[in-house]
Amino acid sequence: MKRITYQAIIVSLLLSAPVAANDDTQACLNALFATGDDSLTLAEMREMCKPETLIEEEVAKIERAAPEGAPLEMGSISRRIIGERQAERNPYVLTPHKMNYILPVMSTNGINTDAYSSFEGYEENLADVEAKFQLSLKVPLYDKSLFIEGDGLYLGFTLEAWWQIYSENLSKPFRETNYQPEVFYIAPLEWHPFGGNTGFVVGIEHQSNGRGTLLSRSWNRVYGHLLFEKDAFALSIKPWVRLSEDEKEFEFDPDGDDNPDIEDFMGNFELGMVYQWENLEFTFGGRRNFSTKNGAAELGITFPLWGKLRGYAVAFNGYGESLIDYNHKQTRFGIGVTLNNTL
Repeated sequence: MKRITYQAIIVSLLLSAPVAANDDTQACLNALFATGDDSLTLAEMREMCKPETLIEEEVAKIERAAPEGAPLEMGSISRRIIGERQAERNPYVLTPHKMNYILPVMSTNGINTDAYSSFEGYEENLADVEAKFQLSLKVPLYDKSLFIEGDGLYLGFTLEAWWQIYSENLSKPFRETNYQPEVFYIAPLEWHPFGGNTGFVVGIEHQSNGRGTLLSRSWNRVYGHLLFEKDAFALSIKPWVRLSEDEKEFEFDPDGDDNPDIEDFMGNFELGMVYQWENLEFTFGGRRNFSTKNGAAELGITFPLWGKLRGYAVAFNGYGESLIDYNHKQTRFGIGVTLNNTL
């Protein structure tokens, strides 16, 4: 019997009704006002008409309508997609792409001074402890399905910044800032290994640090994702191909390739895993170049703090924690807060 999945049905349901979330809520409130129990309070009516409550009601309807014996399962990726599709209808809501966090304390076992050796008086004053933050958002470029029911086309932008706020003899500069715009397409697959759900992503991205001369770093990539989810576990396999650039004709050529060996250290493949256990989320990310044996690994955990804020602790080892450090190996630990989980 054909599996009924949230990607194929629930996401399709959300995309097929181009009505603002506020309109859905207002319609629900109007219906309760006209036909609801007289004992309902205003707070109860608001709770019953919250967008997430309406989604759960639609899910329940589909579960009741599903043929007997047809499995209906939803994993962590599907839950995030459903929530985002609902939020996208609200023009006042920005949708997270990757994690949005600030790490007031991030240490390293060896700051990269070699990259700044041409700037006298700079490298020796860099502190091994700095702050880091990341801002990552996305917007849909189309509000209906393009090729597959439940697919989507997005524009994403991620900014990472490393702030030398603890340096003693410098004016607290931003040591490095990375900018990453991308366009990507995501869609579900009718393939359900191990009782889970799958999907894929294809995209193109540019990443650079916006610097000039000897500090300039950048590259362009075409990438793909294979996504797998089952219950509270999600897996991503992401290979990429770097788009080639012309060689520099001279050392300070602004048009040449700033880092022709970047794949030797940053790799050409990334494995990502996420597991949610009660109120905790565990993440793993690993990059690898199988020819040079270089890469990196990162472990993270988020945990509840207060309100919408969550604690975030991360450990990193390897190359490429930032673009300026693409060929610098180090071990880093950070602690701070995040506004959203990976899933």
